[in-house]
Amino acid sequence: MRVIARPRLLRNEDDLGYLLRALRNTFLTGRRTARRRPAYEPLDVRLELIEDNGARMAEAALLAHELYAAIAALPPKCRDALVAVDVIGLSYREAGRALRVRTETITSRLYRARILVAAELREPEQSLARDQVDQRATVQAGR
Repeated sequence: MRVIARPRLLRNEDDLGYLLRALRNTFLTGRRTARRRPAYEPLDVRLELIEDNGARMAEAALLAHELYAAIAALPPKCRDALVAVDVIGLSYREAGRALRVRTETITSRLYRARILVAAELREPEQSLARDQVDQRATVQAGR
C-alpha cells in the first residue's frame, strides 16, 4: 500500500522487480522493528505464573494474629524491647537509646519477651509452664 501510494519513477520498465524488492525491504524493516520491541503474550496464557503477593494463606493470617496477640499480652517493658528490636529492626544499642535504658537491659528484656511469646504460641497443654514463666518474667520485668 505504501509503495503504490507514493509515485515512483521506474528506470527500467520492470515493475514486478521493483515491487518485489520494495515488498522484501518492507518485510525486513518490519522484522527488525519487531525484534527491538518486547513481545507481548496474552494474559490468560501466563495467568498461572502470576503470584499474588498481597494474598496471605489463612494459616499465616491466623499465626500472625496469634503472634500479635501474644506480643500485646507482654508486660510493657518487655513488649517495648521486643517491638523495638524484632518488629522495627533497631539494634540493641539503638533500642537502648530509644527506651532510655542500658543495652544489657534491652538484652535481658528481649530474652524474657521471646520466652513469653514462645510459651504463648505453644500448645494449650503446656499452659501450666506458660503461667510459671509468665509470673517469673513479670516479676523480673518489674525490677
